[in-house]
Amino acid sequence: MSPAAARHPDTALITGATAGIGAEFARQLAEQGHDVVLVARDTARLQAKAEELERRFSVRAEVLAADLADDAGVAAVVARLSDPARPVGILVNNAGMGLLGSFAENDIADEKRHLKLHVESAMELTHAALQGMLLRQSGRIINVASVAAFLPRETYSAAKAWIVSFSRWANLAYAKRGVRVTAVCPGFTHTEFHDRMGMDKAVAPRWLWLQPERVVREGLAGNQRGKAVSIPAKRYKLLTAAARVLPSRLVAGPPRRAK
Repeated sequence: MSPAAARHPDTALITGATAGIGAEFARQLAEQGHDVVLVARDTARLQAKAEELERRFSVRAEVLAADLADDAGVAAVVARLSDPARPVGILVNNAGMGLLGSFAENDIADEKRHLKLHVESAMELTHAALQGMLLRQSGRIINVASVAAFLPRETYSAAKAWIVSFSRWANLAYAKRGVRVTAVCPGFTHTEFHDRMGMDKAVAPRWLWLQPERVVREGLAGNQRGKAVSIPAKRYKLLTAAARVLPSRLVAGPPRRAK
């Protein structure tokens, strides 16, 4: 057996892979020896990230520029996941976006794009990945959700609640066939996410903020153990437990505001 085969033969495909949690998933999986397929919209940033991972970890890093809120972008990633000559053993559905305004004030086109990116695209990519994984009786799928899934927080919470419910069911259905599915549910995390949506990060106290390294490390470990849901950090485990019994008005979290 070659050193590469003895290491980690599975290729990992990560969406939203150029920054934040997605970039950290790519880094940690490459550090473990996995070849990676990096998916995001910005070709230049993808290429820079791929070169960095290849240089640091001696893995192969493939780039696939695609907008997962667009049908053509989803189709391109589905085609890559469906290629039997280049099997993908790990899928990380991480691409996401946030909307600063309230539902009634937002343009419905933005809300539909938001829903497609978080729900429909993740569902399509999971369906595509499962075909080969179930044939091989081996695979790992990580869906990046949020603790917002357990809180009343606009349509973002609704979309992430779908991801959690879907992941719970999929893990139950497919674990016995060799495929582990995990919803990773971070709380406030230091990434570009809130900056891109124009949110003032000071609305949340400093002690609530997590680093991407911890979120990913705990998420990968939870998936490795077969957990359907991984909630990094005890503070957020307590918060989600409280959210199940306390009135919604007490657990809704701080209101978003613009910078």
